[in-house]
Order: sequence, then C-alpha cells, then structure tokens
Amino acid sequence: MFGYPLETVYLAVLVVSGGLTLLYIFFSDIIDGIFDMPDHPWLSPQLILSFLTVGSASGYLFERYTGLSSALIGLVSAGIAIIAVLLLHFFVFVPLRSAETSLNYSEADLEGSLAKVIVTVPADGFGEILLQRKSGAVSKPAKSISNEEIVSGTEVIIVKMENGIAVVAKHDPYNISLLHKGGYV
Repeated sequence: MFGYPLETVYLAVLVVSGGLTLLYIFFSDIIDGIFDMPDHPWLSPQLILSFLTVGSASGYLFERYTGLSSALIGLVSAGIAIIAVLLLHFFVFVPLRSAETSLNYSEADLEGSLAKVIVTVPADGFGEILLQRKSGAVSKPAKSISNEEIVSGTEVIIVKMENGIAVVAKHDPYNISLLHKGGYV
C-alpha cells in the first residue's frame, strides 16, 4: 500500500494514532472548548482514536507474526477494533460521563434537603451535618436558624445555604410549611 509493506503502514498508523491519543488525553478540555464537537457519542475523538490505535496494533501484529492474507488481517483487525471500541464506550466512557454529572451539585440544590446532625450545633455557634446524596455522603458546617442547640443525631432540614454554611432547623415531618423559597417561614 502506497509503495510500502502493510506492516509499515500499520506501524505508522499506530504511532500517529497513539501519539494523537496521548495529546488528546492531555488537551481534551481545550480541544473540546475550541472546536464545537458533535454531541453524537460515536463521533467522539477518543473512540475514533481508540479504533485506529487498536486496529493498527492488531494489524501490525498479525502482519508480523502470522501468514494470513492481508485482506483477512484487515477484517480481523477491524473486528477487534470495533469490539474494543464498543467495550470502551459502554463500560468506560458512558459510566464516566454519568458519574461526572452525578457528582456535581450546587449549594442551592442542598436547600430543602434532610440531613443528620453529627456534631452538636450550639445555640450561638457551628456544628456539622451529614447529607446522604446519590454520589455519597456530604458533610457541611451548620448553624441553627433560631439560635437553639440541636443535639447530635437530630434530623434537620437545610433552610438555606450562606457562604458554605447550612442554616438548619429541626425537621418536623408533620409541618410541611417549614420551608418557603428563600428562607424560613
């Protein structure tokens, strides 16, 4: 192909696609920011580069160490690359993408959440609360909205967040009007 043995072509594609893969790993955020990449998951650069890398690596190895025909080697290499890309996509990239979005939350998202006091909140001071989230437990410093002591183990509701500190009130499951958008009623 192109006047070169297929073994050399496979090796050249492997070196170039491997190098581009490393560059993409280091600069993917910049590249994605500069170029408006399509939202279609099958056209992502990491999958295309993975296909080229695995396909050329298996093609090189088959050309070097087997006596199979070049056409058969090309088909087998493409099949191996497709399987590898499918495995990467469904078992690595999709879970990472969903984990990335599930870990993000803003302080406004915490307002109205139930939590448990893990360090007693003194009347005019700060304690600590623990929230159970989908991504795991989150602890936050807390103070009482009514300047009353809230002992450890008490269930509280986050009324509002102020500079990273949860302003909490004792949770009364029978009083659903405890929260009003933006503050305590």
